[in-house]
Amino acid sequence: MKNVLVLCTGNSCRSQIAEGYLRQYLNGKAVVFSAGVNNHKINENAIKIMKEDGVDISTHTSNHINEYENIHFDYIITVCDHANETCPAFYSKESTTRIHKNFFDPSSINNSSNTEKAFRKCREEIKKFCFDFSKKFN
Repeated sequence: MKNVLVLCTGNSCRSQIAEGYLRQYLNGKAVVFSAGVNNHKINENAIKIMKEDGVDISTHTSNHINEYENIHFDYIITVCDHANETCPAFYSKESTTRIHKNFFDPSSINNSSNTEKAFRKCREEIKKFCFDFSKKFN
């Protein structure tokens, strides 16, 4: 079975959304993990907008990338530029395929009237990316 790691800066939003969709789309085809180069509490808005789409990420945990240094990953997907630039060297093995797609950070929106809109937009972009990625396993 393949191992997939979704990596972001804080493992609180974008990587959690991607982990949720990849677990759904790759069910039984890969083991999906997510981590951050730092780790923070999972963003409540991410939990809320994923629940709207029928994906429960409320039990996910925010993990630091060092927790996974002894796991071989077939795919590492970075979902923000910062994580792509700071991804530790131990993940650059020849047999690991690295994929980078920078998604806008909806948690950077401070205007509460636009917050849900920003999270939904981000969710839909990540959902499409994850669906397209999952086709590699068919």
